[in-house]
Amino acid sequence: MNFTQRISAAALVLAALGLGGCAGMTHQEQGTATGAVIGGVAGNIIGGGLLGTATGAAVGGVIGHEVSK
Repeated sequence: MNFTQRISAAALVLAALGLGGCAGMTHQEQGTATGAVIGGVAGNIIGGGLLGTATGAAVGGVIGHEVSK
């Protein structure tokens, strides 16, 4: 496993644990958080690095927010 794969795996595990804390959130907040996590992981895989992850998380959060309205 190279460094990027380890970071991606760790991010996925942390995301799964973090989503467990979404029980008190509204449906729209959950959609935004879920979109941000999925977008962040996808951004890391596609673009790599911090910029790709942050861009993916931002785009995913916006999409998740709009879809869950």
